[in-house]
Amino acid sequence: MDTQHWRAVITAAQAGDRRALDELVAGWLPLVYNIVGRALNGHADVDDVVQETMLRAVGHLGSLRDPDSFRSWLVAIAMRQIRDRARRKTPDRLEETAASDFAELTVLRLQLEGQRREVAEAVRWLDDEDRQLLSLWWLEVAGELTRRELAAAVGITRQHAAVRVQRMKERLETSRGIVRALDGACPGLSELTGRWDGRPDSVWRKRLARHIRGCGYCGGTREAVVPAERLLAGIALVPLPVGFTLSLAFGGKTAAAATAAGSAGWSAKLLGALTKPAVAVTAGATIVAGGAYVVTRPPDAPPPRAAIAPTAAATPEPPRSSAPPAPTPRSSPPATKKTDPYGTVVDAVDRAPDPNARPAALPRRPESGITSTGGPKAVMQHRGDRVTLTGRGYVLVRWQISPRSRPGALVMPSWTGLEGRLFHVASGGWRRMDDPLPGAPNGYATGMGGPDIGYAVLPPGTQQMWQNEYFYLDGTVTLTQNERGCDYGLTVFPSDRDAVVRDINEGPADGAIRYGLVRDTGTDSAPVPQYVTRSAPADPATVPQRSRV
Repeated sequence: MDTQHWRAVITAAQAGDRRALDELVAGWLPLVYNIVGRALNGHADVDDVVQETMLRAVGHLGSLRDPDSFRSWLVAIAMRQIRDRARRKTPDRLEETAASDFAELTVLRLQLEGQRREVAEAVRWLDDEDRQLLSLWWLEVAGELTRRELAAAVGITRQHAAVRVQRMKERLETSRGIVRALDGACPGLSELTGRWDGRPDSVWRKRLARHIRGCGYCGGTREAVVPAERLLAGIALVPLPVGFTLSLAFGGKTAAAATAAGSAGWSAKLLGALTKPAVAVTAGATIVAGGAYVVTRPPDAPPPRAAIAPTAAATPEPPRSSAPPAPTPRSSPPATKKTDPYGTVVDAVDRAPDPNARPAALPRRPESGITSTGGPKAVMQHRGDRVTLTGRGYVLVRWQISPRSRPGALVMPSWTGLEGRLFHVASGGWRRMDDPLPGAPNGYATGMGGPDIGYAVLPPGTQQMWQNEYFYLDGTVTLTQNERGCDYGLTVFPSDRDAVVRDINEGPADGAIRYGLVRDTGTDSAPVPQYVTRSAPADPATVPQRSRV
């Protein structure tokens, strides 16, 4: 986390900067969603609790004295909402089924296998209090929270938190044993569970745990059990589900006035409406997952035509002015169509082309050559490794992902200090990194990993990279390796157009998986890298995904 950046964003949001407030909400929503989702295991109330948490955070932002404490303050609000929800539960609501089991969601969306899947599924067997604590400890292990923040969110001392976490871990290990045993073929266990309705609860946890302790088949460990904290460290935040919407309305006030007034400034009717996803189109701020974006509008602005979540094949259009165009006198010449300025087109999540589809012709761009501070072959294998490229010509960035060493969330490399222009022109290397690998060795199923070793997980909305990615530079830029979760390396080569053309045209006929893909339009509307900026941030890993250059 870039503390300095978020301090500036929080301060600006408190002062009434709507853009800063948008960034603040969008940036911290995934953390809140994961805490609430895991604590409630995907119960139907998850969306409501997330909504109420963010609403209260925005409504009381003006009361936050120290921006550096924002994260622990926000997490504490989320935990209070979770506990309030538990107190509000009535007997008739206890039998409600979950809207979507968060354990299953974690397994599916992060492609967890083996013991990582086992840990995620074991969460179902924990009591509410343990599950709430686990939702925080999980994030502590993943580096998203500190122990001090965990203790503050629960409202206990760090020493007491250590005791609580240890007890919760013991029950989690018991639950892992249950998940492992239920995947087995023990006849005694099958007989015992014949009366079980399939719903995990504390009573059946104790019964099954007793059986496992006295059963040679279920109690026998058939593989080395990896400690939960080592497994959780490689599991990323679960992305927001596509279609998830968050609505925050500010009335006619500025953001600063809203935070100063708190929720008392809103009517009860409005507060009730804000928890209903149906009103997300007309609310003051909208966040849509699957390429999350935020738009704030005063209530007197005309409503948008529709709120459409970005798809896997398209990039959301930039926000357009809601003001109607001024009438043009008949005597005036027709207005010329303005082209989008450089940098408004960015890559979106895309589908792999047909393996036998030949690439389009690569447009010609002027080349005078690229110089690299890393020489003709810069190998970047560690966080913070960087190379500065200068000149006019093509650059190859070759990917090597090593989930066998460390799977999990992948923090993308970033381009910073850009002077001039940078385009993403082609993808090659005979395969996308998520292509199945025939006869994959050592547990790999694709270049992103496999069920035996775990997977590299891209940030939501990030385009799947190919083995070779080609860029065209006219100016200077620095590329930084931001490895933090999954282990990966980059090799950077100054290249030329002829080499790009040869690579992308070596397809299945030559024994490769697929032909390459041309992305260059030959104009300024060609895609730019998703993680690029003209600034030089202290931590390059904080470059926004959808940069504007």
